[in-house]
Amino acid sequence: MIIDLPSTTTSQVNSKLVQLREEGGAVTLGRVLTLVIVTDDGAKTEDAVDAANDASREHPCRVIVVARGARKAAPRLDAQIRVGGDAGASEVIVLRLYGELANEGASCVVPLLLPDTPVVAWWPHEAPAAPANDPIGQLAQRRITDAAAEKNPIRALDQRRAGYTPGDTDLAWTRLTLWRAMLASALDLPPHEKVTEAEVGGEADSPSTDLLAAWLAGALRVPVKRSKAARGEGIVDVRLVRRSGVVELVRPDGRVGTLSQPGQPDRRVALQRREIRDCLAEELRRLDPDEVYEVALGALGRIVRGRGPVKAAAARKPTTPARGAATRTTAARGAAKAPDPKAGAAPAEAAEAEAGAAPAEAVRNKAAQNRATQSRATQSRATQSRAARGRTQAKGARGEESQDRAARDEATRDEAAPAKVAPAARSTAGRSTSAAARTSAGKAASAKPPAGKSAAGEAPKSRSRAKA
Repeated sequence: MIIDLPSTTTSQVNSKLVQLREEGGAVTLGRVLTLVIVTDDGAKTEDAVDAANDASREHPCRVIVVARGARKAAPRLDAQIRVGGDAGASEVIVLRLYGELANEGASCVVPLLLPDTPVVAWWPHEAPAAPANDPIGQLAQRRITDAAAEKNPIRALDQRRAGYTPGDTDLAWTRLTLWRAMLASALDLPPHEKVTEAEVGGEADSPSTDLLAAWLAGALRVPVKRSKAARGEGIVDVRLVRRSGVVELVRPDGRVGTLSQPGQPDRRVALQRREIRDCLAEELRRLDPDEVYEVALGALGRIVRGRGPVKAAAARKPTTPARGAATRTTAARGAAKAPDPKAGAAPAEAAEAEAGAAPAEAVRNKAAQNRATQSRATQSRATQSRAARGRTQAKGARGEESQDRAARDEATRDEAAPAKVAPAARSTAGRSTSAAARTSAGKAASAKPPAGKSAAGEAPKSRSRAKA
């Protein structure tokens, strides 16, 4: 049922809602939130209302449509109330604002908000650069935009990043749910290897492709290339490079994707492009800030665009400041070791300015290099100390061995000395006995024989002595 209230006020609209509820016999409302749709009056308004009606079947709510009409017309409020089959599981209130009243949407919405329920604001087409600063956005806990519906989707995505406030989200991010689930499940399967680089291909003006590349860059912390696909709509393919091979997810027709992994057969998965009502229903399931979306927005500046190689382009970015920081560190050390008397010492302010100008990443690289150098120096000193102790111990062992050998040689000489003295003593004693015998024999020969003995008697004695 549709009830038109031309040239009316918000109080009259509220009174009519109470009357319809009493006539229908509804004791309670049974609504869980208030969804405020902000758009321009036109043919696209009905598309947004239809999407909200479909989402209300999962989340019963009151839908308030703020349709801004011609600014040059006289100030006027035309209202329309839809209930029953024309409102799905909700009640729809369409407020068409004309003239100066078109800029006062928040004041027209406040009297119609459900009490004690969350408020969600949705801009299905053109959205403010900072939704949280919009008057209607200030009323809401969650603010939903759609960068894909803007005239320049990529620039709109940059505006979302610049004006992000916790509670903001975008349907371009919601369209990535199936892609993120498939990629995460593929990386959960063995082999569990680190992804070294990635590439995401899609339409040139696809904000979802940029967000998917940024999500991979922030989650995997690897260089991610964003390329333009030759054919296909939205996101076309994703490649994750690992040591064992490439994990690839391709969706050329916008309906069915193919997941390829090394060592496994190709699998066909459902990756149909999601409609607005499905994305809106998913966003209404949570009313707290989306931290993952915030991280993806922050990583948009880390993706690499163009057709060049991913690894080379990504390697140039962190390497250049790191090399410059290392050069400045080496120069500073050289200047500290060998100061130039003509040049003089550099002022401390200039050194602090130079250190402050260095990028944060270069400072971290320099600190890591210093820690690595200190660790290597400590290990080298420990190795030298152990080697010195080993040499000292070896010298002591060799000294003790030499002393033992000398003691053994001296003991051997002492044992051999008596054996050599005994033969010498025996030889001396023999020589002394022979000499004494010869001396006695000589003396006996020289003695004269006794008187009365004949010569014949002396002859046998002489012969006997001669024999002796």
